[in-house]
Amino acid sequence: MPQFKHAIVITGSIGSGKSAVCELLRDRGFEIIDADRISHCVLDRCAAQVAEIFGAQYVVQKDAQAENLDSHAEFGVSSGEKNSSMPCVSVDRKKLGELVFKNPAELAKLEALLHPKITAEILSQAQALEAKRRLYFVDIPLFFEGKRYEFFDKVAVVYAPKDTLISRVMKRNGLSYDAAKHRVELQTDIEQKRAMADFIIDNSGDLQNLRDETGSFLEKIA
Repeated sequence: MPQFKHAIVITGSIGSGKSAVCELLRDRGFEIIDADRISHCVLDRCAAQVAEIFGAQYVVQKDAQAENLDSHAEFGVSSGEKNSSMPCVSVDRKKLGELVFKNPAELAKLEALLHPKITAEILSQAQALEAKRRLYFVDIPLFFEGKRYEFFDKVAVVYAPKDTLISRVMKRNGLSYDAAKHRVELQTDIEQKRAMADFIIDNSGDLQNLRDETGSFLEKIA
């Protein structure tokens, strides 16, 4: 496996604030590989397979092709992946999420379909950024859960206590306490992630605190 000396993974748990940290890093001029964005594009490219595996009710017709065409322009060349779905079809992520979050077997099917393609795209983008010989970041929400990214050896965890994570997920996703708690507990416990991290970015406070924590993190790795 290739080694990426200029990469640092940004991870955490649902509700911990990884996206906010990555926005702060972008504001400072750093390049970010966004695994969630990649996964969304890959998911839509796999819409036909999603319909075959889970049912046609999990795909929807788009009003326009622009979003899909943008996805292909960004990811089509490096992934070497041909689109297997109609250009105007996308996956209903909310509906599919409701299915897989309640059913581990269905989640496993989805992961088997998507993760090899997502990993290949992350690798491709990392190789391109590595050639620049500058520090960059890789936003991988499920870094510890997936165990597919051993080629990245430096990891920063965006941390907040579990009760804070649950509260944020309730507010953001409009979920009940039990539903939000279930989402949080699907992932590796945040305290375990904190123990495995090379760097901690504490996001248990407000936005200004997060700005300060991100600045301190950058000073450590400079």
